[in-house]
Amino acid sequence: MRAVVTGGAGFIGSHVVDALLARGDEVHVVDDLSSGKRENVPDTATLHELDVREPLEGLFDEVSPQCVFHLAAQADVRVSVERPDFDAGVNVIGTIRVLEGARRSGARVVFASTGGAIYGECTRPAREDDPRLPLAPYGTSKLAGEEYLATYNRLYGTGHVTLRLGNVYGPRQDPHGEAGVVAIFLRRLARGETCRIFGDGGQTRDYVYVGDVVRAGLAATKRDGGIFNVGTATETSVLDLYADCLDVAGSSSPAELAPARLGELRRSVLDASLAARELGWRPETTLADGLRATWEWIRKE
Repeated sequence: MRAVVTGGAGFIGSHVVDALLARGDEVHVVDDLSSGKRENVPDTATLHELDVREPLEGLFDEVSPQCVFHLAAQADVRVSVERPDFDAGVNVIGTIRVLEGARRSGARVVFASTGGAIYGECTRPAREDDPRLPLAPYGTSKLAGEEYLATYNRLYGTGHVTLRLGNVYGPRQDPHGEAGVVAIFLRRLARGETCRIFGDGGQTRDYVYVGDVVRAGLAATKRDGGIFNVGTATETSVLDLYADCLDVAGSSSPAELAPARLGELRRSVLDASLAARELGWRPETTLADGLRATWEWIRKE
């Protein structure tokens, strides 16, 4: 298969690239390297240093991909609150550019959306048909991207697929910018620095390992449309996560508390039973195993 991976020099995207190459696919990476790293792109993939907000038709005419994994995004909730116009430019206009490019080659798009930021506060594991109540512009821009995919599917008869991801963690996650708390905690522990917990630490998230997310993405290429949650249906509080991180790092360093941040959820957890039924996907990596793998990568960096 010929595939384009937008954001393929970044955290999740580079793992998708590796998986595609491992099975013998031809892979083209689209990344402006504003947050992605050139060293994350293997020599066997072709890097196109482009901004997804710019027209992509020329690239798609040249490559003629059969599938596009759209992972390029502005993914920082705080940035979306401070700069909603920038957030919308990357996440909405960028998605339209990808859809227009894919339309030229007849490629299927697998779109990486977000679970927690779209559903808002959860009282139980959120299902795909639950109300979408974003609390920050980031969730709204991702929801707009989903609606564009659905519109193109209706208008052009395409089979684009949306994956609503939980809190993804694992090797290569950058502890800066939009980074998840796992990368931040483990990197600071590795350096002997004090970790900071915003709010009271009782807020919960659904942590899903990057390798499991990649498997979901590959499974989605065989599906003709649809929206699927990709999570574990398990809530872990920030305090419990920090205790787990201390365990894998062999540390007893206490964290300091800081004021809660605007736009952040109290509870976020996803019901992934639809993905199990229709994609044949289930998470396979426990949080303990995923944290150990991430810690080993950080130690070797």
